[in-house]
Amino acid sequence: MIMKTATLSLALLAGLATSALAHTKAVQCGAVLDQPGQAPRGASTILVSHEGKILELRDGYSTVKGAEIVDLKDKFCLPGLIDSHVHLTSELGPKGRLDTVTNSDADWAMNATKFARKTLMAGFTSVQDVGANGEDAIFAVRDAINRGDLPGPRIRAAGQIITASGGHGDPRHGYAEAVAAALYRPSICNGADDCRRAVRENIRKGADVIKITATGGVLSNTAAGTEQQFFDDEMQSIVKAAHYMGRQVTAHAHGKGGVDAALRAGIDSIEHGTYLDKESIRLFKKNNAYLIPTLLAGATVVEMAKDPKGFLPPPSRKKALEVGPHMIKMLRMAHEGGVKIAFGTDSGVSHHGDNAREFPLMVEAGFTPMEAIRSATIVASEHLQMADQVGSLEVGKYADLIAVGASPLDDVNELLDVDFVMKGGRIYKNKN
Repeated sequence: MIMKTATLSLALLAGLATSALAHTKAVQCGAVLDQPGQAPRGASTILVSHEGKILELRDGYSTVKGAEIVDLKDKFCLPGLIDSHVHLTSELGPKGRLDTVTNSDADWAMNATKFARKTLMAGFTSVQDVGANGEDAIFAVRDAINRGDLPGPRIRAAGQIITASGGHGDPRHGYAEAVAAALYRPSICNGADDCRRAVRENIRKGADVIKITATGGVLSNTAAGTEQQFFDDEMQSIVKAAHYMGRQVTAHAHGKGGVDAALRAGIDSIEHGTYLDKESIRLFKKNNAYLIPTLLAGATVVEMAKDPKGFLPPPSRKKALEVGPHMIKMLRMAHEGGVKIAFGTDSGVSHHGDNAREFPLMVEAGFTPMEAIRSATIVASEHLQMADQVGSLEVGKYADLIAVGASPLDDVNELLDVDFVMKGGRIYKNKN
């Protein structure tokens, strides 16, 4: 009786195991960069659970009874890429100023669904959206993707940018007063107390992270330069209010004064950092802050500014030609200085889906291909507080992986044409 019971139990367990594997996948890769920064594995099989998590990495090509075989034997596999700086609700173009006053929240959300899909198809399975049009369009798209209703990357979203009145990020520049009044946003603030209010209101609406404009910017239609625009006490108030409510703060910052002031205020990361210097690098390292360099945005606005038939207004054209050329030099200095650098493109300034164009620009700035890929996987996952979920191919993490035709460690341009995209165990693209 005992033997029969034991035999029955083993048979039952075997049956349950086979049943569990019926919806799993065995992804067979010619080579796998499972932990960017370490040497890649050779031929390997990645077992993926029906819940979209990695079960096991095996050497060689394994087959598992009941599991779907995904044949990527002629491909190089690596973790899904992460872009720490995107704007999914829009894309810079000649209709931008008109769209600002004609689009509804629904229109911005429709844009975001289109651009989120393009981003995913380019191999970027997680992003941080650091400024969106509309009141809550990006939050609706984020939540729909999380439910599985739409194809797109995992999104950590800031919602509306917190900006000083008249500063970079204030959408009212250049419009008649009646139109400007309609464009007022609760995220515009003046004074430390008011800026605390703006932070709390953004979090109430659903912000995962707080984004501020510490300095002027290229694309705001005002000749206000690219230096500090928030006062020190305002930035300190923003950081403290956000940290009290469990949110990180990232700052758009070009000018050195604004970069340094933001870092002294306790900002968690700097977007752009164009005019940073040795003192800025010291502050980055002292505060354990991240730099998101957005070289592609710099290259894009220079191209636009040089186009005699371009649509950039004169203040933006002038700033683009001043700022853009500095960005490669800036990143080389930060990299050599040991600053933590997370991959980010500012896509929305450049075309969505072209995110990987940042990689060759990083190599031009002195990164090895491995370092550039690590910045878009391991480092970016840490920056976005998602390192326990994504960024490497490890047991228990989401099966977010991509594949290309040859090793991007030999030629990083391979990442410009991704052949295979899996996010959370679901295949979204497969050129085979």
